[in-house]
Amino acid sequence: MNERYEVRLRKAVHVFSAGHFITLTDDVCEAVHGHNWTVGVDVAGEPDAHGMVVDFIALRDAVTAVVSRLDHRMLLPTENRWLSVATAPGPTGLPETTVRFRDRRWIFPAEECVLLPVANTSAEWIARWIGGEVLAVFAAAGRPAPPLIRVSVDECLGQHAVWEATVT
Repeated sequence: MNERYEVRLRKAVHVFSAGHFITLTDDVCEAVHGHNWTVGVDVAGEPDAHGMVVDFIALRDAVTAVVSRLDHRMLLPTENRWLSVATAPGPTGLPETTVRFRDRRWIFPAEECVLLPVANTSAEWIARWIGGEVLAVFAAAGRPAPPLIRVSVDECLGQHAVWEATVT
C-alpha cells in the first residue's frame, strides 16, 4: 500500500489586506489596487513518532507571523526590471518609497510598504515568498522543514495561485 499524509491549514486569521500593482507586459502597468488576500498552507510528509506530519500550532503560528507582516501594507517588488523602487527621506524628513514605471511615479510612506524580493507582486510570487518565509521561521526555531510545502494565495474568491516545493 502506498500512503500519503498531508496537513492542510485554512484559518480565518490568515487573511491580509494589502495594496499592489503588477507590470502586465513590458509596456503596461496596472493601477494601484488592493485585495483581501487569503493564505492556505499544506504540508506533506511522514508522521513522526507521535503521529504528526507537523505540529498544527507551530505551523499556524509560523504562517500567522509571516502573514501579519503584510497586513495593511503596500506590497512592492524589488526585482522587477521595469520598475525602479527606492526609499529616501521625503520633504518632511520621513522616509518615503518612490516607485517609477516609465513616466509614472508613486510615492508611499516607507513604513507602510513591504519591499519583497520578487519580480512582481503577483499571487504566484507572493505565495512563493510566504512559503520561503514560513520555512525560515521553522529553521530559526530549530524545527525540521516538512518534505513538501504548498502555499495558496487567493486574491478573491475563486481566483488563487499555488506555489509548491519539495524541501531536501
